[in-house]
Amino acid sequence: MAEINLSKVCKRFGDVSVIEDMDLHIKEGEFMVLVGPSGCGKSTTLRMIAGLEEISDGQMHIGEKLVNNLPPKDRDVAMVFQSYALYPHMTVRENVSFGLKVRKIPKEEIDKSVAEAARILGLEELLDRKPKALSGGQRQRVALGRAIVRNPSVFLFDEPLSNLDAELRVQMRAEISKLQKRLGTTSVYVTHDQVEAMTMGHRITLMCKGDIMQVGTPLELYETPANLFTARFIGTPPMNVIYGEIAESGNHISAEGLTLPLEGDLAGLGVRHRGKKVAVGIRPENVTGARADESGGLVFEGEAGVVEPLGHEIITHVALGEGHIVAKLPPHPIPSIGDTVRLKVLPQKLHLFDTETEQRLV
Repeated sequence: MAEINLSKVCKRFGDVSVIEDMDLHIKEGEFMVLVGPSGCGKSTTLRMIAGLEEISDGQMHIGEKLVNNLPPKDRDVAMVFQSYALYPHMTVRENVSFGLKVRKIPKEEIDKSVAEAARILGLEELLDRKPKALSGGQRQRVALGRAIVRNPSVFLFDEPLSNLDAELRVQMRAEISKLQKRLGTTSVYVTHDQVEAMTMGHRITLMCKGDIMQVGTPLELYETPANLFTARFIGTPPMNVIYGEIAESGNHISAEGLTLPLEGDLAGLGVRHRGKKVAVGIRPENVTGARADESGGLVFEGEAGVVEPLGHEIITHVALGEGHIVAKLPPHPIPSIGDTVRLKVLPQKLHLFDTETEQRLV
């Protein structure tokens, strides 16, 4: 195991800056997930850690070792790619052991390592099969086995589940998480899927256009997003954002015809930022159905535009002002598109952001 430190790391392709002055500390034994939309720089960061991309500037340490100019083979890392990259003419045993043979590890040690990896991953009965006789999930386990036998200081995962169907992705998420916990190896996992990030990572690094937007535990990013980008990216469905103004007197926000009281921890924000224009974040689970006898500034009616019954709940998009708001409603009754839906906002967990900087108000 080893910690990873990136200090003022930059990556440029000619005159184009992809990553600029990145500072990131990945703890020893940690499962760190790099997540963000396509083109945000997460795979480039992973490839710099692996040594597959040169660092344009800054310093990178793996453990105590400065690795800026070290080739991949000398960094003591093992990488699992989006493509399984298995040799089709080799058996599972031969694929898993190939890297060790290249490094001229003694045969007895290779056999022992392959047997242990096969036991951990449930591959014992598949060792003599070739990749064409394996399912997608089995091929991915072989790719994992090839990394495990290296016994590296760091595991690197580059969107390893993207080619699997939904059911296999859920299964492999659990297997990789259990494997990392069992081995305790420092791991860096790249994905564009925020569900993978939330369910697998000890901590998440959320990136956008080469910048780190926030680093924290999954719950920290969900409950206290540092900015509007984080608020919208983390959570399914995404957080609702409406725009309004904190009252000059009283402790409430007027936004899209709603009067949202600032309660609890938010009360102090109202006092400090009176008259300020704000973006108000509301999670869909904090928008629910209103009874006919309920009224007030938190209650509104709107036309259902999109209705998504999921069995245990209904995701409903309802017109509000010039836009819409997404609510999570009980599974019955199911509204139809065009129906008038009566909703209320639960004010306990509002999120307030500066409209100019898009940073969280504190």
